[in-house]
Amino acid sequence: MQKRLAVVFILLLLFSAVQSQELTYSERLGFPKGSKVIILHVDDVGMSWDSNQGAIQAMESGVANSLSIMMPCPWVPGFVHYMKEHPNVDAGLHLTLTSEWKDYRWAPLSGRPAVPGLVDQEGAMWRSVELVAQNASPDEVETEIREQVRRAREMGFEPTHLDSHMGTLFATLEFIERYVKVGIETKIPLMFPGGHATMITKTSGVPAEWNEPLKATGKKIWDAGLPVLDDIHNISYDFEYPKDENLSDEQLQKLATEKYIATMRQLKPGLSMVIMHCTAPSEVFKHIGSSGRVRKADMLAMTDPAFRKFLKDEKIILATWRELKQLREKAVVK
Repeated sequence: MQKRLAVVFILLLLFSAVQSQELTYSERLGFPKGSKVIILHVDDVGMSWDSNQGAIQAMESGVANSLSIMMPCPWVPGFVHYMKEHPNVDAGLHLTLTSEWKDYRWAPLSGRPAVPGLVDQEGAMWRSVELVAQNASPDEVETEIREQVRRAREMGFEPTHLDSHMGTLFATLEFIERYVKVGIETKIPLMFPGGHATMITKTSGVPAEWNEPLKATGKKIWDAGLPVLDDIHNISYDFEYPKDENLSDEQLQKLATEKYIATMRQLKPGLSMVIMHCTAPSEVFKHIGSSGRVRKADMLAMTDPAFRKFLKDEKIILATWRELKQLREKAVVK
């Protein structure tokens, strides 16, 4: 009995030793052990004038430090012109395969003849992730994301990273494979939670059978010389706010900041991307969609001195995709 217990104890020690040697991807990049390294990232730039203004305010007057652009959308040129005057903006591509709004829509850059499975009856992209997965082939998906990369480079900016509008590229393992393939071939970092993925797994309903393939894909991306995320915070779009029309911006800001602080405290150490949709909704935005208040709340939280203080007090390290790529090029930990 004692011998058996000794064997079990040794195995437990060995298991603990293996666990202790597992580094987060932030540690592999050289960040301190146990630290929370965060990208405060604004989605949907280029989607509308309001989206552009919200992103600018969140970065210039707030703490947001990264963003991604929806290349098929009408207000992309306006933001690219802004970027040429502000070349240090950390701007990636919000690879877009859906067009979700009722009256305000866009089509694939590749055109219907090249990607018929990405086009609905109105000549725009499908409204939902499910419809894309049902109708588009992996080849069509790859064709379109390559065209969006091509347009960005032709317009004069090199994307700091790639991510996915509405998570469409994570709808199937085949779509993920093409997404990763393009990122590795173009040497553009990818939004990919290949680490512990604690929050994103809990909040997004990732199938359990995907866990091992996702971790293997994370290793593949790292081995290709690109940085990898440990986790993703992607829940702010579902934050609920009072419907009181008389709610002031100061009250909305306080509520939003409290929600961000509470949920970011739940993030485990490692490299995490916090996704938001900072928007300065004009009178026109209500004709696009009903999410103006949630998007405005994101912008107000990022510009709140109380949120800036929280980041400082918690010793949270902010990083951009451009910085992460540079760190990956120097990283020695495999």
